[in-house]
Amino acid sequence: MSAAGESGRTQQNRARAQDLEQAAERATDPAERQRLKDQARQLKEQSEHAGGTRTPDTDPTVSSHR
Repeated sequence: MSAAGESGRTQQNRARAQDLEQAAERATDPAERQRLKDQARQLKEQSEHAGGTRTPDTDPTVSSHR
């Protein structure tokens, strides 16, 4: 996947996580509130992992042979 595609997906995940956090704040049911918070946390974690934490051994565009 291209870097631009990953960046776009990362931004979408962050925006979705923020929407979920706001929905959790408005939720009156404690179970629903916790579910929304958990979903937001998962999306944040995914976006953090996708947002530039690649190393040479995980980046397919970087050759490990020298």
